[in-house]
Amino acid sequence: MLDTSDLLNLDSLFSAEELNLRNDVRAFVDSSIRPHIAEWYENAVFPQEIIRELARLGLLGMHLKGYGCPGRSAIEYGLAAMELEAGDSGLRTFVSVQGSLAMSAIHKHGSELQKNRLLPPMAAGEVVGCFGLTEPTAGSDPGGMQTFARREGDAWILNGSKRWIGLASIAQIAIIWAMTDDGVRGFIVPTDTPGFNATPIESKLSMRASIQCDIELNDVLLPAESILPGARGLRGPFECLNEARYGIIWGAMGAARDSYLTVLEYSQQRLQFDKPLASYQLTQEKLVNMALEINKGMLLALQIGRLKESGQLKPHQISMGKLNNCREAIKICRDARAMLGGNGITLDYAPFRHANNLESVRTYEGTDEIHTLILGNHITGIPAFR
Repeated sequence: MLDTSDLLNLDSLFSAEELNLRNDVRAFVDSSIRPHIAEWYENAVFPQEIIRELARLGLLGMHLKGYGCPGRSAIEYGLAAMELEAGDSGLRTFVSVQGSLAMSAIHKHGSELQKNRLLPPMAAGEVVGCFGLTEPTAGSDPGGMQTFARREGDAWILNGSKRWIGLASIAQIAIIWAMTDDGVRGFIVPTDTPGFNATPIESKLSMRASIQCDIELNDVLLPAESILPGARGLRGPFECLNEARYGIIWGAMGAARDSYLTVLEYSQQRLQFDKPLASYQLTQEKLVNMALEINKGMLLALQIGRLKESGQLKPHQISMGKLNNCREAIKICRDARAMLGGNGITLDYAPFRHANNLESVRTYEGTDEIHTLILGNHITGIPAFR
């Protein structure tokens, strides 16, 4: 059906190359994701068979340059994230964990040897990575992490635990952030190293077509060259988190747009009191409010993307985008579910699935509260985190 979510002819703001990339990802989602996503979600299955297809489309580490990476623009990455999340947040999350977190950590902070050895197979989907920062007792306050890396001669020994780590049970390498006597450092840990154990978290009500794990690190012995030489302190992982947060700004609007289009089509076909739902004033008001927020969210994402491409993007601007677009997207998905009535609680329709997924998206990479405080700090000059 016609995409009436674009009230401002936003397509005119994108280049032909950007639109071609978007259309390729949209076609992939329509052909390879939509027919199966309800089953994957219901059965809590992440379809590993799509990894190579995502690599073929150039979506793994797509914003990184060199070392076999696609080197696409920030806007192209954003558009890809939006189309993937229109399919499902869990599938966009795979691309985010692989590219914006694990690959970005190596690209930003790794040695030339590490980059040349790992980034090409990761871009090709031959090696999967994960990013271990969050812990059972250290979520919004990563500075409170208890995982510790002890130097022993030329080696490192890691002990600790991580929680909510995407892809850890299928990854070949893990980027693990640990406290040391010299502050927070990052390590590349092969997941087959003795003492590394990843266990998928089950019974999730959100992100069911995705993998999140608990990690236990018990005397994990690593050679000296496992450390990321360019990462010192929390700035190292935060720089990677900002890459992931950027993708979320776009992705959330994909879930919102898909929910809007679903309920728009439904309301035009569903008859109540001998008239289609779309003919009622209350229905039209809800549809208009959804379309308004989608257009505003897209403009926000586009401006942040252009700032990123020009090297002018600031952390508070990323927080503004994630806070606003996640907050508005989850409201759109919930309203769309309500408009579907009882049918809306089934997997025959996407909005409730999107809303459930967005409960995770609004939580990871910084909660609403954390991004509010980042913006408050910027506005007032007073940090209010403690």
